[in-house]
Amino acid sequence: MLNRTTIAAIATPPGRGGVGVIRLSGPKSYAIAEALTQQSLPQARFAGFRKFYDASNEIMDEGLVICFPNPHSFTGEDVVELQGHGGPVIQNALLARLLELGAIAAKAGEFSMRAFENGKMDLVQAEAIADLIDATSQAAARSAVRSLQGAFSSKVNTVLEKLIHLRLHVEAAIDFPEEEIDFLADGKILGLLDEVASSVHAVQQSARQGQLLREGLQVVIAGKPNAGKSSLLNALAGVERAIVTDIAGTTRDVLHEKISLNGLPITLTDTAGLRETGDIVEKEGIRRAIKEIEQADLLLLVYDLSQGEDPLQLAQAYFADHIEPKRLMLIGNKCDLTGSTAEMTDLNGFRHIRVSAKQETGVQALIDAITAHAGFQPEEDTFIARTRHLDAMKRTQCYLAEAREQLVVYHAGELVAESLRLAQNALGEITGDFSADDLLGKIFGSFCIGK
Repeated sequence: MLNRTTIAAIATPPGRGGVGVIRLSGPKSYAIAEALTQQSLPQARFAGFRKFYDASNEIMDEGLVICFPNPHSFTGEDVVELQGHGGPVIQNALLARLLELGAIAAKAGEFSMRAFENGKMDLVQAEAIADLIDATSQAAARSAVRSLQGAFSSKVNTVLEKLIHLRLHVEAAIDFPEEEIDFLADGKILGLLDEVASSVHAVQQSARQGQLLREGLQVVIAGKPNAGKSSLLNALAGVERAIVTDIAGTTRDVLHEKISLNGLPITLTDTAGLRETGDIVEKEGIRRAIKEIEQADLLLLVYDLSQGEDPLQLAQAYFADHIEPKRLMLIGNKCDLTGSTAEMTDLNGFRHIRVSAKQETGVQALIDAITAHAGFQPEEDTFIARTRHLDAMKRTQCYLAEAREQLVVYHAGELVAESLRLAQNALGEITGDFSADDLLGKIFGSFCIGK
């Protein structure tokens, strides 16, 4: 355990509530809590009722005190939790009193960072705490819990062990140069290398699902006025979220709705109809619509089937720079007015789906198409993952590919060993076995104060 100052922070959200929790962690936690309560503390992990006193020995508040001695606490240090009343005034006054008694204000994520530094959890588990708090769906919450319990770390550590084992073989070949050529050429190292690369790929595939669960998908609905964009948003959201009228240009601003489609978190955005207009307000809405279109993960071009328009021509006219099958889906709306059936087809490589947003015909097929388009297929053992995890695995794969080339083409043991070392460092970044200080600061800086 590292020797540190004692930190304090309010651990409950801002605002009014029945109970407010303040957390202390560090070597002076018990002494500070005793000075605050002017009484000995209850035994470890038992709640004791105490009064909290200010500098003038006046009672500020009263509540429960719970002590968690090191190393068996969240941070691995002595921890005290004070559970008083949840008003912001009294909570801030209690925190100020703790600072007077020798604590310092905790920075964002500092409790979790101390837990990481004291070996109570690895970096993936620490991130999972924040992901569990921020989860936007039950599936995301369950995946965050699996990461918090070590499912992701276990998979990464298993691959790391294989990689270290492989490095030992290569280093042995280098240490015994008289056997190096035979050792590198006998196929055993190549087999181990391919096995490690395959394992990294398998973890990467699971991590992609976890990333989708954590970050979700940005889906933007765009098209001409009166094509039924707002009706489609309402149908997908399952609530009357957007105003729908027969008047063209009803939607003047960007409307965001956070929903879950087949378990996939979606930020669904309705935009102003795209057309030439002299209306200043509508022009601003169209400008904002274009900005959303540029940032979308998936763009739904909605057009009116009853108008006999060509959706690809519309796409070319309105957002030529964003026409690619991986970002664009064509939605023919109002199939109930044309007598056509709701179905999904292929149109020059683009997914083309006919729906009736008003009648909600074909909406489930659209939902299935959106989740399939994202490659979302969560399994029971899916764990939460972040972009940095995927980046680390991508770099690991690149180094493994370099090692394979050095082995197969050049039989260069030293270069193989160096590529494997870099691969291990990249993979070790995920759990924190190998992490730069600025990376740690960035990760924990995004946490809540008090966590």
